Amino acid sequence: MQIQVFGESVQGASHICSGISCQDSKKFVSLPNNIHIVSVADGHGSINCPYSKTGSEIAVNVFCDIVTDICKPHINDLEYLLTYFSREGETRISQEIEHEWKKRVLKRHSNNKLPFENLENGEKDKESIYRQYGTTLLGMVVTPLFAFAFQLGDGDVEYVDETGATPFIKGDRILGTETHSMSRSKAWEKTLTKIRILDKNCDAPFLFMISTDGFSNSFKNNEEYEKSCVGYFELIKEHGVKRVDKELKTWLNETSSMGCGDDVTLMMIYISNMTDIL
Repeated sequence: MQIQVFGESVQGASHICSGISCQDSKKFVSLPNNIHIVSVADGHGSINCPYSKTGSEIAVNVFCDIVTDICKPHINDLEYLLTYFSREGETRISQEIEHEWKKRVLKRHSNNKLPFENLENGEKDKESIYRQYGTTLLGMVVTPLFAFAFQLGDGDVEYVDETGATPFIKGDRILGTETHSMSRSKAWEKTLTKIRILDKNCDAPFLFMISTDGFSNSFKNNEEYEKSCVGYFELIKEHGVKRVDKELKTWLNETSSMGCGDDVTLMMIYISNMTDIL
């Protein structure tokens, strides 16, 4: 089984016009035994979240660091990892991610000598600091045995194969522009996770797509969004990962400019038994 990971993050067309930097972040880590860890995050970018780009950077690093620490001692025991992620995904892992994100946010804020507000009892108002770094977080772990997906806030994790595109996780839809956030109290309670067992003997290729909401929101409806997902899948099958990766930034810039104008981050995990087309 060949697992190939690639992706791009682009500044939204509307953000370019208004001089707002890209609030999205992405990261992926590859470990031995064909274990791949992928994460994307979307900083809120509002007036109340002036450091949300930093928040999204911290979020993807936290996800990859924690999951790497889980996987490294067991890289040759995928059955153990499958059991662990199935049992602990929405509880222990989610709690550790929230705790570590908030710990790193406070440390970064302090190291940058930024001001802290105090509560009436004289203690630092940590909650107000977290809000300034608000971000969503999505992540995946893909191995030859299973795929694990994690989601807090908006964004999309899609599964695409020969039959079409379907949501791998059906994220909570909140009215308006609000979304669940790493900055909230007990944020871990709003996380969604899912496990899928993979058939390593399957000859048909398939694709996981993990993206910030700027991608899906750039299409007029869900049907057009899913058509685009299938289109990427077909392009990879026809031209190979290297070719699509080379053009991806240009295509995502076009998607943003012709769509909602938001930042767009898209990571793809393509699984096949074929060697990539050069």
